[in-house]
Amino acid sequence: MLGIDELGACQRLAKDRGWGPEDHKWRFLFSVGHVYGVDDGNGELAGTVVCTPYGKDIAAISMVLVAKRFERRGLGGRMMRHVMDEAGTASICLTATDYGRPLYERMGFRSMGLCTTYTGVSRGSSKGSVSKPVEEADMAAVHALDTEVFGADRSQVVEGLPSFCETLRVVRDGPGIAGYGGAWRNGDQVVIGPVIAQDAETALTLVDEVVPEGMVRLDIDHRHPELIDWAERHGLRPAFTTTIMEFGAPVANDPSRLFLPVAQALG
Repeated sequence: MLGIDELGACQRLAKDRGWGPEDHKWRFLFSVGHVYGVDDGNGELAGTVVCTPYGKDIAAISMVLVAKRFERRGLGGRMMRHVMDEAGTASICLTATDYGRPLYERMGFRSMGLCTTYTGVSRGSSKGSVSKPVEEADMAAVHALDTEVFGADRSQVVEGLPSFCETLRVVRDGPGIAGYGGAWRNGDQVVIGPVIAQDAETALTLVDEVVPEGMVRLDIDHRHPELIDWAERHGLRPAFTTTIMEFGAPVANDPSRLFLPVAQALG
């Protein structure tokens, strides 16, 4: 298992595969999950995979990277089997590119839906004030709603959101909350997410009020056409589509209230 001191090696491997450095995201993954790597024998990495377990219920697998010089040798499959065994959870989830999906299908993963990434230039947030900046007193309600909707206790992720996100807002509902939403910077663009809410109206309000001016990205599950409509009305365009997959017991989440993920890497 790798430590944060191996971040540079992970980023060099990502560059080898045509990915950006994603420094902020990598650092968050190191803080909330387990980053595994395979040494190439020359001080660099032949491969990486990140496993973020949420108790014994669900683990999210991400950042499955194999250096070009080691591809087609079965290394990706061996890394996957190792982290799946190590996770020890009832369910495993991931988001697969077209390139990686055949490997995951051979390993027994099932396709659960599609996710299209929309990107473009935003004019900035609305002037509405339905949502409020999150306060420490809100975090217990944020944690409770997140656990209820995601289907597992993601306390390590939720506790890190106030520092990870540039913006984190809630829509309060009496002593609880009707939803929460955030936005965080990934290189030259801002990712909108997470957004978890009791209904679509609250979710769209949160998106309207957290989206900044400039380049933005939304990873939209096809089960949320209202978000696709929002993206298209705001001039965003589809960049690529991935497949949402699971392994083991069915993930006991509620996709109808899980509008946008923190990141595809975290389920």
